[in-house]
Amino acid sequence: MTGAVAPVDLPTTTMGQRGVWASLRKRPVFWICSAVLAVLVVIALVPQLFAGLFGQPDPRACMLVDSSQPPSTRHVFGTDLQGCDIYANVIYGTSTSIFIGVLTTVLCLAIAIVLGTFAGYVGGVLDRLISRLTDVFLGFPFLLGAIVVLNSVGGRSPVMVALVLAFFSWPTMARLVRGAVRGVKGTEYVQAAQAMGIPDSRILARHVVPNSIGPVMAIAATMVGSVIVAESTLTFLGVGLQSPSISWGLQLSNAQSYFSSAPHMLLFPSLFLSVTVLALITLGDILRDALDPKGRR
Repeated sequence: MTGAVAPVDLPTTTMGQRGVWASLRKRPVFWICSAVLAVLVVIALVPQLFAGLFGQPDPRACMLVDSSQPPSTRHVFGTDLQGCDIYANVIYGTSTSIFIGVLTTVLCLAIAIVLGTFAGYVGGVLDRLISRLTDVFLGFPFLLGAIVVLNSVGGRSPVMVALVLAFFSWPTMARLVRGAVRGVKGTEYVQAAQAMGIPDSRILARHVVPNSIGPVMAIAATMVGSVIVAESTLTFLGVGLQSPSISWGLQLSNAQSYFSSAPHMLLFPSLFLSVTVLALITLGDILRDALDPKGRR
C-alpha cells in the first residue's frame, strides 16, 4: 500500500520539471545569464588561473611608484592608489563577493526550509510562534541592523559578514516556504499518504519539501545578487569587510575619493559587480516565470 502513493506524485513532478526545462531552454537570456555566471563561478573557484592573464598575478604585490596608473598593456585595468593591479584585485574580489552571496543564501535557505516547513505543515501554535518570530525580524531595518551588529563585532571576515547578513535575511524566504508547504499539504496525494498512515517525516522528505522548493530556488538566485549588493554597500560605508580581505566593495570604498582623478579605480569593480548582480537577478526572474505555468511559453 505504501508504494501506491509514489506513482500519484512522481509523474506530476516529472512533467512539471520537463515543462520548466522546456520553457527555460527556449529563452536566449537564460543561456546568456547562465554562461556569464558559469564564467564568474570558475573565476571565483580558481582566481589564480585568471589573475596573471593581464598584468600582475598577485593582488597584494603593490608598487607605490605605479600609483593610480591608467589602464595600459602592463596593467590592463590600471593600478590603485597603492600601486596594486586593479585587474588582479577584481579577479580575487570575485571569489569573496560570490562566496558571501552563496554562503548567506545557503544559510537563509536552510533556516527557511526548516522553520517554514514546520510552520506550514504542523500549523497551530508552532505556526503562530514561527510567524511572530519572522515578524520580529522583519521589523528590523535590514541595513541598519547589519550596521549595528557589524560595528559591535571585532573582526569582520567574509564568514562573519555572511552570518550577519543571513541573520537578517531569512524571514522573507521562510514565509515563502511556509506558503508553498501549506499549498502542497492540501493536495490529494499528501492527504492520501496521511490517510495510509505513512510517517510525517517520509511525507515531508518525499512529497512536501521536493514539491515546495521550486519557487524558493528562484528567489534564492535573486537573493545571491541582493546579498552581494548588500555586502558591497556595507563595505562601501566602512562597516563591512576589512583589509586584508579583497572584495569589490572594498575597492569601491577605496576609490570613491579619486573618481575625478582616477575613474578607472571605480569603473572596473563596479562593472563586474553590476554584471554579476544583473545576471543573478535576471536568472531569478526567468526561473520564477518558468515555474509559473502562466509564464511558460
